Amino acid sequence: MESTFKEMNGESVLDLEDKAGVGVVLRMCMVRIEPLRITLSPHGLFLLLGLAFTDKERDAHYLTGLLPPALFSQDLQEKRLMKILREYKVPLQRYMAMMDLQERNEKLFYKLLIDNVEELLPVVYTPTVGEACQKYGSIFRRPQGLFISLKEKGKILEVLKNWPEKSIQVIVVTDGERILGLGDLGCQGMGIPVGKLSLYTALGGVRPSACLPITIDVGTNNKKLLEDEFYIGLRQNRATGKEYAELMDEFMSAVKQNYGEKVLIQFEDFANHNAFELLARYRTTHLVFNDDIQGTASVVLAGLVAALKLVGGTLADHTFLFLGAGEAGTGIAELIALEISKKTNAPLEETRKKIWLVDSKGLIVSSRKESLQHFKKPWAHEHEPVKELLGAVKAIKPTVLIGTSGVGKTFTKEKSNKLALIGLQKPLILALSNPTSQSECTAEEAYTWSEGRAIFASGSPFDPVEFNGKVFVPGQANNAYIFPGFAEALAAQVTEENYAKGLIYPPFTTIRKISAHIAAKVAAKAYELGLASHLPRPKDLVKYAESCMYTPVYGSYR
Repeated sequence: MESTFKEMNGESVLDLEDKAGVGVVLRMCMVRIEPLRITLSPHGLFLLLGLAFTDKERDAHYLTGLLPPALFSQDLQEKRLMKILREYKVPLQRYMAMMDLQERNEKLFYKLLIDNVEELLPVVYTPTVGEACQKYGSIFRRPQGLFISLKEKGKILEVLKNWPEKSIQVIVVTDGERILGLGDLGCQGMGIPVGKLSLYTALGGVRPSACLPITIDVGTNNKKLLEDEFYIGLRQNRATGKEYAELMDEFMSAVKQNYGEKVLIQFEDFANHNAFELLARYRTTHLVFNDDIQGTASVVLAGLVAALKLVGGTLADHTFLFLGAGEAGTGIAELIALEISKKTNAPLEETRKKIWLVDSKGLIVSSRKESLQHFKKPWAHEHEPVKELLGAVKAIKPTVLIGTSGVGKTFTKEKSNKLALIGLQKPLILALSNPTSQSECTAEEAYTWSEGRAIFASGSPFDPVEFNGKVFVPGQANNAYIFPGFAEALAAQVTEENYAKGLIYPPFTTIRKISAHIAAKVAAKAYELGLASHLPRPKDLVKYAESCMYTPVYGSYR
């Protein structure tokens, strides 16, 4: 790719229509924006390629002498940075180094992440992003997204227009009330939208300039943060009710007005009481997606479909028990019931009876129905009350145990719980809560207690486990596979080699290929329904999807 610079008054001017690779330089190093060009300082130019500028490019753009004489290719820069990152012993230091790189050299950041995805995914997202959010006020350096607070009520459209990129296709927004399994982190939840959209680009191929992270700041009920002198958000308790609803209505209206009706708005880490309501309120008027309710469900269903080759039977042959009945738990449960209904032609009300949920008060049963939140009521089946997980395991005798509780070690709290896990014939155990500290059990615990019989996957990554001379590789049920896509398309990407290692998800090393296949399945469905706008239909949808994906390779500048 070649970008054209023009010299004007001793400055380098980049044509606005050909700004590939500039990325965050727009936000950091702009001298002036005019209708058809962006003027960059020498520092801004340096951020585009670093030491990869050729001698001719250095002479042409007044960089000679500002850079040392060595020429480093992008591959060599990547090798050097990976060496530096591996010398950091503290995960948060790696996270901060990666965020600095993203601001300094966007293309190099994404090349590192794509080429070293299994090593760096836990750095830029869970589990490290959880600690980053907890300490966001202390490590904050420069904005990576938009902060919209109650102070901006009445002028949110103006705030959106402050963002330098205008062709936005994807927004990930949070209000910070339920960050991973860590609770209310208020304004400091910004690390989640930033991290998620990094994955959209690195793993899904969406252009970084088309992505916009947003945090809606309505306050926080986290007393520790309110008393923290370095907290970067509003110092007040959370707004609720009419005040909250009016702010969200204004935000949603402003987004559509500024970016058009095709912009995707992904709700991320909202608390249960708002998550379901927001999805229901806007799903008919906006292109919306709740990752916690819908994304997690798709990824888990894909894992379950893939696992059938290892555990046998169909989904309808299995009994499912959830620990946790919030957004993730009920969202997964509903998608499983829908899939069983689709495959068996049984009514949804009947297929739901194969699925049981345990919340903080015990097994969800019909005698509790009047006191249940609306999203839990479909799972209130006829059964005597059961107060704890162990009793539910003994009563229900599940073949699949799924943790979405957000509370660590809940599968391991008592010795009897361990025995319950061992008693399952070939248990499928999904400990999905994030970050790692909140996982219901570890991979080693699941494999050891089941004497190597368990099929295990988790929300955050765990290292391979050796048991009785066999190496088990735990899968990661990461929403990065979907964002959003088709569960069946994802399940189809699991190979026999993966199954031999006990994996029910394909490795992240192939995730861009997986993304292209999932995109092709989505596109095929759109053409089938007559909804596709790109005509004529490409002969090879997978190759076409790959051709549309962002590739972080340096261009030449003349």
